[in-house]
Order: sequence, then structure tokens, then C-alpha cells
Amino acid sequence: MARIAIRRLATLVPLVWLVVTLTFLVVKLAPGSYADTLDHPRLTPEAREALRASYGLDRPLGEQYLRWLSAAATGDLGGSYLYKEPVSRVIGRALPPTVLLAGTALLLDLVLGLLLAMTAARRPYGWVDRLTGVLGLGIYGMPSFWIAGLLVLVFALGLGWLPVSHMHSVDAGQLSAQGRLLDLLRHLVLPAASLGLVGAAATARLLRSTLLEARASRFVLAARARGLSRSRILWVHSLRPALLPAITALGLSLPMVVSGSVVIESVFSWPGMGMALWRAAEARDVPLVMGLTLVGAAAVIVGNLVADLLYAVADPRAREER
Repeated sequence: MARIAIRRLATLVPLVWLVVTLTFLVVKLAPGSYADTLDHPRLTPEAREALRASYGLDRPLGEQYLRWLSAAATGDLGGSYLYKEPVSRVIGRALPPTVLLAGTALLLDLVLGLLLAMTAARRPYGWVDRLTGVLGLGIYGMPSFWIAGLLVLVFALGLGWLPVSHMHSVDAGQLSAQGRLLDLLRHLVLPAASLGLVGAAATARLLRSTLLEARASRFVLAARARGLSRSRILWVHSLRPALLPAITALGLSLPMVVSGSVVIESVFSWPGMGMALWRAAEARDVPLVMGLTLVGAAAVIVGNLVADLLYAVADPRAREER
């Protein structure tokens, strides 16, 4: 187990370095800079050039990259042009909302995907199985922002059950602790569902296939021969081996949730890392874009490492092969 962890961690640094390097090049090679995004009638061309020089934007590209990389290696992510404060402080403020949103979306992904797969596997190729398959394939083919628009149209604008945007209501500060929690949960439903439904459709299809394979295995046939009920065979004997692909699905869902949160947080004005990244990209705030990319890439890679370790713990055969 320790050997697997060390081997995976050895690939962590090069992968993160590659991601942030490509991000730096994309942002820097894009037309314009932070000084060019400022629109003020009193900002003369000379003042704009002086602003570029004060932020080091007039230096060669290689020098800018090496200066940022050497500072980031010591834990200094620089200062945000847009927010006028350290990047680490902006990330520290935006990280908890993103963790809450992504964690809820992943939980919805696994729980709903498991329930749909178990329902479909009870009677393979029946009408429930076919219906969940068609709906799951349709949802999986939809972009998350399109699902978000449908959910807002139905549950926020049509029925008026849920709020459209933000993390809290305007008067949330006047509510009790229980009221603030309920208010937060109401605001969390639509963005978490927009992220989690697509992953749940993929997880359901994956788990359904593994459940059907488990039904044809020898230990399930032996359980049938002993006269066990269909529900017990499905929930006890077939579910455990089918959960191994769910761990893999969790690792595969992490990049989708992290990348999807950029769009979903912008749609719902959710004050997380995705929203901060969107605003930083619009303002050409390079230090903030780089800091958020660094944290996001590290989170995805570490999450996949945890999924690998959980898979090795759950399946000794995989541990021996690796």
C-alpha cells in the first residue's frame, strides 16, 4: 500500500507542474492583459504602460514564468490584481463553498447512481431498466449548464420552490442558526443537482453492467441454489463486488466536477473557486488564475490518488497487481 502511495505521489509534482505551465502559457499568450481590461476615462496610455510595468507585465515571458514559479515553490502565490489582496486569501475564502458544492454533487452522483443501477438490475431488460437507460443516456449527453437552465426554469421560475442564485438570501444574517442552514441547503439544491445528475447517469450505467456480471457469477448462483431471496442476493451478494467500479467512477467524476463547477458557479453566482476563476480570467488576473489552477489540479490528482488507494484496499487482487 505504501509503495502504491509513493509511486502515485511521485507523479503528482510533474503533473501539477505541467498543468500550471500550460495554463500560464494559455493566459499569457491570450490577447490583452490586466492593464488593458481597465476602462477609465482618466487612464492615459502612459499611465496604462506604467501600470503594466508596476505589475511586471512588460517583462519577457520566460522571466515572468520563472519569477512566478520560484515564488510559488516557496508558497507565495502573489497578489491578485482584481481583488487587491493575496491570492492565498482569495483561495481560502472561495475554497469552502466549492468543497461544499463539489462534495454534495459527488454524494448525489454516487447515491443516485447506485439507486438507479440497483433498480434497473432487479429486472434486467424490463421497462424500468429500459426507461432508466434512455433517461440516463439523455442526461449524460447534456451539458451541465443546459441542465442548470432546465432546473432553474422548472423549480425556480416555474414552481418557485428554490432560489435562483447565490449561496445565501439577502436577509440570511437575520435568521436563526437553523434558518441559515435551511437557507443554505435551499440554495445548494440546484447547483449540486446540475453537477451531480450527469455523473449519476454515468455511474448508474457502469454499476448496472457490473451488477449484471455479478448476477452470473458462481457465488450468486450458489446463493440462489440455497434459496435466498432476490433482494438479499442483489443487496448483499451482488452489491459488494459491484462497488469496486464505483470507486473508479468516483476518481473519474472528480475532474468533471471540478471543471463543471467553473460554469455552474458562474450560472448560480456561487461564491466559490469556479466563480473566482471566471472573474480572474475575464480580468486577466494571472496570479489568481495560476493559484486557482494550482489548487484545482492538485485536488483532482490527490483525489484520484485516494480513489486508487481505496480500490487497492477494497480489492486485494488489484493491490497485488500494482
